[in-house]
Amino acid sequence: MGKDVIIACDFDSAEKVFAFLDKFTGKKPFVKIGMELYYAEGPAIVREIKRRGHKIFLDLKLHDIPNTVKKSMAVLSRLDVDMTNLHAAGTTRMMEAALEGLTREDGSRPMLIAVTQLTSTDQESMEKDLLIKEPIAEVVMHYAHNAKVAGLDGVVCSPLEAGKVHERCGEGFVTVTPGVRFADGDVGDQKRVMTPAEAKKIGSDYIVVGRPITAAADPVAAYERCVAEFCD
Repeated sequence: MGKDVIIACDFDSAEKVFAFLDKFTGKKPFVKIGMELYYAEGPAIVREIKRRGHKIFLDLKLHDIPNTVKKSMAVLSRLDVDMTNLHAAGTTRMMEAALEGLTREDGSRPMLIAVTQLTSTDQESMEKDLLIKEPIAEVVMHYAHNAKVAGLDGVVCSPLEAGKVHERCGEGFVTVTPGVRFADGDVGDQKRVMTPAEAKKIGSDYIVVGRPITAAADPVAAYERCVAEFCD
């Protein structure tokens, strides 16, 4: 499996995201469409970015009863995205239902990954707010194991946990890791972070990078720096 950098296109309008993507006149980067952009512009934004030649990770983090998630995934599957996700906390049954809904009649489907714990969550907030007392690393591993049992392709996790996920679930189980920052950059609101080079070394398969690219003075150069540090 080839490593890749996914740009988090966290914009609130089509105008802003197209102004950003138009800067990339060469290679079309893999992009993440999250809740902000999707809720602002709807499915049309997904179709247009796909038409422009980008791979798409549709990051909506579904979490509901199994039947609702199943039917929702069937709708998202028709958008022809390359990857989508849900919360592993929704239980194994919900993840199995999601996979069933996402799979098309011909057997094809987007890659489906599960969010373990958000990278803005640390041990203190997990214990205080969620009443989960186990070590965060063990919680992530348990959620990852459940996702594998359910038949999913991988998980979203901190780069700090990517290597251990592979140890627990196998090298073919995909790790998609946000919380990546350049060594000379601001960590923002992330708590569990790592540089692209460190993420590569520890075994991340995909890194999701937002503000270090989208807020850079030269976004294309920042993207190419990420690719050079992570993929080459």
